[in-house]
Amino acid sequence: MTSVGGTEMVDWKLAVATATRLVRPGPEVSREEARAVVAELRRHARSSEEHVRAFTRMAPPALSGGDTPVLVVDRAGWVKANVAGFRALLGPLLEKMQDRRGNAPGGAVLGTVGGKVTGVELGMLLSFLASRVLGQYETFAPAAHDLPGSANGGGRLLLVAPNIVHVERELEVAPHDFRLWVCLHEETHRTQFTGVPWLRDHIEGEIQTFLGETEVDPATLLERIREAAQSLAGGKPPEGESRSIVDLVQTPAQREILARLTAVMSLLEGHADYVMDGVGPQVVPSVAEIREKFQKRRASGAGRLDAALRKLLGLDAKLRQYRDGERFVRAVVDEVGMEGFNRVWTSPNTLPTKSEIAKPADWVARVHGKTEG
Repeated sequence: MTSVGGTEMVDWKLAVATATRLVRPGPEVSREEARAVVAELRRHARSSEEHVRAFTRMAPPALSGGDTPVLVVDRAGWVKANVAGFRALLGPLLEKMQDRRGNAPGGAVLGTVGGKVTGVELGMLLSFLASRVLGQYETFAPAAHDLPGSANGGGRLLLVAPNIVHVERELEVAPHDFRLWVCLHEETHRTQFTGVPWLRDHIEGEIQTFLGETEVDPATLLERIREAAQSLAGGKPPEGESRSIVDLVQTPAQREILARLTAVMSLLEGHADYVMDGVGPQVVPSVAEIREKFQKRRASGAGRLDAALRKLLGLDAKLRQYRDGERFVRAVVDEVGMEGFNRVWTSPNTLPTKSEIAKPADWVARVHGKTEG
């Protein structure tokens, strides 16, 4: 993929090998226990589908690809699936960079070592994330022999078994309840994408536009990487505050696109949290205890190094998305009911803006013509 003379912009195999080598081992379980965990997660995924669709009043249209498979994976399997997703999503950008690399300042250096270096860096990032992700609806990756997708290429649901077991033990909660609780969240994401046929293409279009605005001049890219390195070394970042790597590589046009993407992701994550809590009391007896303990864990992180990495990578923004998005969904449902909230899925024009996520009444006024008072 995107190579000239055998030199790739990203060495994808090296990314997988690096992440697999560096990722921490999962919790100790016997072979029998591992099989039981996998079987239970699959059962919960199936039962969650009915619960989520009944609560949200969303269901995939006929022949829409609602047959997305559920894959219970280990940490290495999650890495492999996500590298496939990155490769598919970043293809157009890498081709653009490949075309301009040869004649650009610094292009020879990037051509010699860039693919290996980027592969190692991507592998290091994935090794950090692979021990933290409980589940993921993978939207964009193509189907493969060992990683099947839906019939129309719509995605697959991943449940990372060792991470789920690790967290349930760490929180000291009922395993059966916690596993079902996690499945309810991830099933909501699957319902969002299978029940709203235009959503996948809309988000992919926004991402490709974002990537298309990337400054692909290698000298500029090297300067941005240098800025990121300086921030890691303790140098004072622009505007006197800590900025993530994502912030450091944005152009003004990308910031506008990112604001729209942030609003959409806040909606999706907040909706999943709202549904998880809404369905939970009916089917998860210890949901209140799980929610309280999980929120404390989510807010505190796993230590100072973990907190620093989260800040650098922009993962702290994802925590705000859960919180702000859930408040938006709850406020809208309280005001106009579930059917009224579901108008958010009508078209890209009815998605909330970033400012509307913070002020749900503005979205209600725009979409429903209702004002406060």
